[in-house]
Amino acid sequence: MRFVEKIVRSRQFSGFILLVVLINSIALGLQTSPAVIEATGDLFFIVDKVCLYIFVLEAILKISVFRLGYFSRGWNWFDFIIVFCSLIADFEVLSSFRVLRIIRVFRALKFISGIRHLQIIVTAIGHSLPSIGWTSLLMSLIYYIFSVMGTMLFAEAFPQWFGSIPKTMYTLFQVMTLDGWSMDMARPIMEQFPFAWLYFVPFVVISAFIVLNIVVGIVVNSISEVSMELSAMKRPEGDRDRKVAEEIDKMRKILDNLERSLKGNR
Repeated sequence: MRFVEKIVRSRQFSGFILLVVLINSIALGLQTSPAVIEATGDLFFIVDKVCLYIFVLEAILKISVFRLGYFSRGWNWFDFIIVFCSLIADFEVLSSFRVLRIIRVFRALKFISGIRHLQIIVTAIGHSLPSIGWTSLLMSLIYYIFSVMGTMLFAEAFPQWFGSIPKTMYTLFQVMTLDGWSMDMARPIMEQFPFAWLYFVPFVVISAFIVLNIVVGIVVNSISEVSMELSAMKRPEGDRDRKVAEEIDKMRKILDNLERSLKGNR
């Protein structure tokens, strides 16, 4: 069992699993090409199955080594669920369902659990979701206000863009992405409504620049905090022991000084 544990904990094993994930991802992509399938036959389907069995073996080895401790880590749950769903989708009875076959593509997400920097980014995004939620609420209010204004101003002249609140919201989403909003939308509207720039420019500034930059700032701050937390958790034990020893020495000096003071008062 120690030999198995040594293998599971080794960097070579982790690197091998990442290589298998890469091969599996490429094989899944090539399966979508009729020309490749015609030229290679069932080769990439066989590669896909072999990769799946390697992932199953990986999970079995880790569970045998860590036992219930395997499920104490969120990323292990992430891997286990992906492999379990892929294994179910691989059954002949269920493989005819297109949705279940699509599940196999999610094996590429195992890259996240195998690369620490990707884990930091995903964890940071998870931590920033509450703040992003409040930002989304603010953005929804802005969307609603500008949607009502746009529908009232331009619905009659441009019903294809501003004919209703849902249409206006979709139009504003296109404006927020800066996809041809000026030449294809704003300028034609300004030919009939010269003041329309007073509507579009503030919305672009608020939505595309201010709010989105706030979201980026929240995520970047969360990435920094998560990185610091992980660095603190991985700090060498020697540093911790040294700090504890220094604190103990300080307490001893304080007690010695206190004892001397009490003797002097006597």
